[in-house]
Amino acid sequence: MKITIAGGSGFLGQSLKKHFRNQNHEVLVLARAPEFLGDVLWNGKDTGGWCKAIDGFEVLINLSGKSVDCRYTDKNKKSIFSSRIEPTTSLHDYILTARAKPKIWLNASSATAYIHAETEQMTESKGRIGDDFSMNVWKEWEHSFFAKKYPEMRQVAMRTSIVLGDTGGAFPKLRRVTKLGLGGKLGPGNQMVSWIHITDFCRAIDFIIENESLKGIVNITSPNPLKNKDMMRFLRKKCNMPFGLNQPVAMLEFGALIIGTETELLLKSRNVYPEKLQNEGFKFHHPRIEDALLELA
Repeated sequence: MKITIAGGSGFLGQSLKKHFRNQNHEVLVLARAPEFLGDVLWNGKDTGGWCKAIDGFEVLINLSGKSVDCRYTDKNKKSIFSSRIEPTTSLHDYILTARAKPKIWLNASSATAYIHAETEQMTESKGRIGDDFSMNVWKEWEHSFFAKKYPEMRQVAMRTSIVLGDTGGAFPKLRRVTKLGLGGKLGPGNQMVSWIHITDFCRAIDFIIENESLKGIVNITSPNPLKNKDMMRFLRKKCNMPFGLNQPVAMLEFGALIIGTETELLLKSRNVYPEKLQNEGFKFHHPRIEDALLELA
C-alpha cells in the first residue's frame, strides 16, 4: 500500500511509519517541520505541492494536533483547537480535488471525548460525551471530519487512549516519577486508566485498514482499563520500587502549575472499551497492563 501520515513526526506517527515500512509499504509523512529524508512540508492549513506528492495514495492517516500537555490558557486553547480543525479541513480540500482519492481516511481523536466514568464503560454504541473544553474540542474535531462524506472512501475517527511505549507518550514520564519514589496513587486513585501498548496501537490501525466493515467511531484501547492506584502498583513492581508516595489533588495542582500542564490529564477517569475491535475479532498481543509492561524497558 501507499500510506500518507499527516502530522506524523511524533511518537505515534514514527511508530506507524516503522510498522508499515517493515511490511514493505510505502509511507510518506507530511510535517510542519520535516525532520527525516523523504518527509514532505505542509503547514496544516493550505493545499499546495504536498497534494501532488500524495495523490493516489490509498491510505490517509491524520495525527495532527498540538499536544494537550500544557496549561489551558486562552492562547493554548485556541492552538489546541485550530491545530486539529485546520489540518482536517485542509485534507478535505485535498480529497475534493484529488485525482485518485484514498480508500480510507483515519483521523485522530481521543478517548477523552467520553465523560468521567469510574463504573460505566464507554463503548462506541453507548459511550456518553459531556460538555467541557476537552470534550468540546473532540466533538468539533469529529464534526469537522465527518462534515463531508465520500461514498468511495471509508472514514474512521480513532478515539485513542493513552499509548504506552518506550520512546514517547506517557510511559517514560510515569517510569521516571516511579523511580523517584513518587509512584503512589494520583489523587483518589479510583479514576480509570484506559491504555494501549504501542504495538497493539499499530496493529489495530493495520486491522482497521484491512477490515472494510470498520468505519465511523472506533475506540482504540485495551479491553482492560484499570484503576490508577492499580496501574501505579504495577509500575512500582516494574521499576523494582518497594514504595511510592501518594500524590493528593492539592499537590498535583501545584505540580501541574509548576511544570505547565493540567491535572485533568491525570485525574479524569477514562473507562473506555474497544467494542468494535472486539466484535470484529481483533486479538490484542498485550491485553493486560502487566503483559504490556513486560515489553517496555
